Amino acid sequence: MNRFYFTMSRMKVLKFRDYLVPTVLSGEKDSTWRLFDDKDLGVADDIELQVFVTKEPFAKAKITRVIEKRFGDFSESDKQGHESYSNDTEMYAEYSKYYRTSVGSNTIVKIIWFELNR
Repeated sequence: MNRFYFTMSRMKVLKFRDYLVPTVLSGEKDSTWRLFDDKDLGVADDIELQVFVTKEPFAKAKITRVIEKRFGDFSESDKQGHESYSNDTEMYAEYSKYYRTSVGSNTIVKIIWFELNR
């Protein structure tokens, strides 16, 4: 007896805090910064965007650009399309809270730009 096995690929997911959803949907926020990319996110990946707490999908998007660099090496163009921070100390504190680890200028970050599917 022949058996056919196949795997269904699942769309990759990025989760956002609920207060960021309106800025993503308006197009104001079109990038995200991630530490420890366990999804191997790359250019041209189709992604589902979900609310962090509820896991409720709110949009689909395509990744348009990805780079990795240290927080301390960020340029102004790296920060475009992302929520802003009053200073680096605030930014490091926020990411330390998100990831429950110490974050600083030497921390490697994956910057992911995306375009909503309209």
